[in-house]
Amino acid sequence: MFVLAEVQAHNPIIPLWQELLIGGVAFLVLCFVLMKFVFPRMEETFQARVDAIEGGIKRAEAAQAEANQLLEQYRAQLAEARTDAAKIRDDARADAEGIRQDILAKAREESDRIIAAGKEQLAAERATIVRELRTEVGTLAVDLASKIVGESLADEARRKGTVDRFLSGLESAGAR
Repeated sequence: MFVLAEVQAHNPIIPLWQELLIGGVAFLVLCFVLMKFVFPRMEETFQARVDAIEGGIKRAEAAQAEANQLLEQYRAQLAEARTDAAKIRDDARADAEGIRQDILAKAREESDRIIAAGKEQLAAERATIVRELRTEVGTLAVDLASKIVGESLADEARRKGTVDRFLSGLESAGAR
């Protein structure tokens, strides 16, 4: 019963001072260890994560800026290439038009030359045909006159140029 009296004397709601002292010392040791080793480690880890995140954001922004700059360069190069292509295309069209005009001019010159040669050939053939017809008409006229008169007039007609004068008179009468 003696133990019972001592147990009853101790109130379970209020701790013993020895337990409070050991608990306080253990708490202070735990706080010291946490502050000396754990919290600085945690702070370093947090700072490293913050630096990594901020560095990643800065790198992403730098990469984005570089990508935008490259995009603008490519757009400028593309615009320049389009301008160059348009200029080349226009130059090619101008060259083609010049070549076309040269070919047309040569074709006109060639056709004019062919027409002139044809006209010259026709004039030469006409002159030949007129000369042959004069001779033939003269011969026929002399033969006809010889038959009408009853004498040979061929030598006389040649000598006097009667046939030529007659044909010249016909030409001048036909020209009027």
